[in-house]
Amino acid sequence: MMTRISPLACAFALVALCSACDTSRPPAAESSVAQPDSGFQYVADRFADLQVLRYQVPGFETLTAQQKELLYYLSEAALSGRDIIWDQNYRHNLRIRKVLERLVSDYQGDRNAEAYQQLLTYAKRVWFSNGIHHHYSTRKMMPAFSYDFFAEAVRSLPADQLPLQPGETVDDLLALLQPILFDPAVDVKRVNKDEGVDLISGSANNYYGEGLTQREVEGFYDRFIKKAEENAPSYGLNSRLVKEGNQLIEQQYRIGGLYSEAITHIVSWLEKAVEVAENDQQRQALTKLIAYYQTGDLRQFDEYNILWVADTASRIDVVNGFIEVYGDPLGYRGAYESVVSFKDLEATKRIKAIGDQAQWFEDHSPILEQHKKKQVQGISGKVITVVMEAGDAAPSTPIGINLPNARWIRQQYGSKSVSLGNIVEAYDHVSAAGSSLEAFAASPEEVQRAREYGILAGQLHTDMHEVIGHASGQVEPGVGTPQETLKNYASTLEEARADLVALYYLLDQKLVDIGVMPSLEVGKAEYDRYIRNGLMQQLNRLEPGENLEEDHMRNRQLVAGWAFEEGKADKVIERVERDGKTYFVVRNYERLRDIFGQELREIQRIISQGDAHAARALVERYGVKVDQALLVEVKERYASLNTAPYSGFIQPKLTPVTNAAGEITDVTISYPDDFVQQMLDYGRDYAFLPIVND
Repeated sequence: MMTRISPLACAFALVALCSACDTSRPPAAESSVAQPDSGFQYVADRFADLQVLRYQVPGFETLTAQQKELLYYLSEAALSGRDIIWDQNYRHNLRIRKVLERLVSDYQGDRNAEAYQQLLTYAKRVWFSNGIHHHYSTRKMMPAFSYDFFAEAVRSLPADQLPLQPGETVDDLLALLQPILFDPAVDVKRVNKDEGVDLISGSANNYYGEGLTQREVEGFYDRFIKKAEENAPSYGLNSRLVKEGNQLIEQQYRIGGLYSEAITHIVSWLEKAVEVAENDQQRQALTKLIAYYQTGDLRQFDEYNILWVADTASRIDVVNGFIEVYGDPLGYRGAYESVVSFKDLEATKRIKAIGDQAQWFEDHSPILEQHKKKQVQGISGKVITVVMEAGDAAPSTPIGINLPNARWIRQQYGSKSVSLGNIVEAYDHVSAAGSSLEAFAASPEEVQRAREYGILAGQLHTDMHEVIGHASGQVEPGVGTPQETLKNYASTLEEARADLVALYYLLDQKLVDIGVMPSLEVGKAEYDRYIRNGLMQQLNRLEPGENLEEDHMRNRQLVAGWAFEEGKADKVIERVERDGKTYFVVRNYERLRDIFGQELREIQRIISQGDAHAARALVERYGVKVDQALLVEVKERYASLNTAPYSGFIQPKLTPVTNAAGEITDVTISYPDDFVQQMLDYGRDYAFLPIVND
């Protein structure tokens, strides 16, 4: 599981657009040996509803030559799988990307003309989203330029520079792309969770072959689930399901299987990484990851995860694989992603203090006794410094990660929870100039509390969400996994559950007692922010007429909206209209904490008992429909603030230094500042898959 953020959410989660990177940072962060460069330029580009940022990697220079070489190999492995996420997101994405790359590189017309500038903006949006569907809403992004301009521009390019299939002409290519790009009714949503819609045939992602229906897919996996033994693998995680004749067949992602060309390169770099691993434990884990990619055997992936969780000694770490299932409306198939990092030794002290108390938090949770873990296993918490992100983790990035996702591994062997420290630092810095706090906070007292405690509140929420939230609770004996029982509502409720764990304990004296926050005012600042965001500010990400599609957005509105309704009679949260503007004000923090505890208990019950009817009712009632009048108001208020609802990052560049024998003696790091150029470079250097993958 992962926690994502944007400049808008940064205003919420870290008081990002709420306040500056101020002195309310926790002591561990203040005392960190490696400090970022204060003159670093974080903002690189701004277009549409997006801004592109840069992040620093403080402490890289202090690593050993061997550690830097390991990071280089892992980063190259990460980037080698970039094509995979493009193809997973949509079957025509790779072809479209290659056309856009050629147009941006080689267009000979007037580059200052409005149509070309619209084309450039569209290309940047597609690069940012790893495809033609918006990275967050998953709706297809429509070009502002005309088909006639596009066709003329494509025809101006040499045919041998275009992604043509054997026997295909430029006109054939244009005929294929015209409805895909310009017809708003074609392949509208990458992930379609609308009630009453066939989740498979109604979604444009490429996890399933054409012609498949939701009933067929559910029937296929029901057979596996009914026969599944204890500790069964995550069926479907690393494959595409297709129909051949009357048979359904899984096309596995592996060497010799689907995406073999890219996976071969991933494995080649991982093999180099094994040679410079920090210790035997890390070497064994990477070797098992290679075996998984070679065979496609999900049991090998489980064995890798067990080894990976056990390795808490290594400074260097990597997430690499088919991990998160948000892109599959049924939650079976994992998107390719990789995050390469090293541990921030000083900042980790805060998150470790939380992880060390995991059993206390479980024992004192408001959930039913039968849903509590009697023995919480090996939760490893740390703050990491990111070096490279790829696949589903870039350009839009999580700020927190808790893995592995397999519940039986988490229960028996534990999990790793990480906060992406330098990513959060970049958001904090950029947010300093933001002004949404004053625009949406209801009082000077709320503003002051946010400025004093907001950044720490956001950090602690992420830590508690990842370290304690995702690791807590258990299903009842004989009940399937949430993916099996709750289906398309599972991810929303899992994120809500983890948020509620964080919210419940952020107003608990325990966090003061263990030294991670100075007072309960930190919790109050987070309650203010969460309610503002969940009921109001996150609506800026939508267009008028839209409802909530993305699981994290659904979760936040569900939690906040349900709390608002539960406490309405007592005005626990009050909706205030002032000067034509809407505000949501928390009037009773202790009562709100009680409500959060009640919500947590019920959502854990739904998950633990596999209550699909209650899951559907809860999400559809609170997590989907939005107040359209309020949405319009929020967008009007944001229009004057000049802030982008979403952001992502340009990745650093690692360059090996070699001696006369060609051996790597050092690795240097630099920070590119041109998003377009990095996308063109990646398209040239890491384009390993054909345009059609069957």
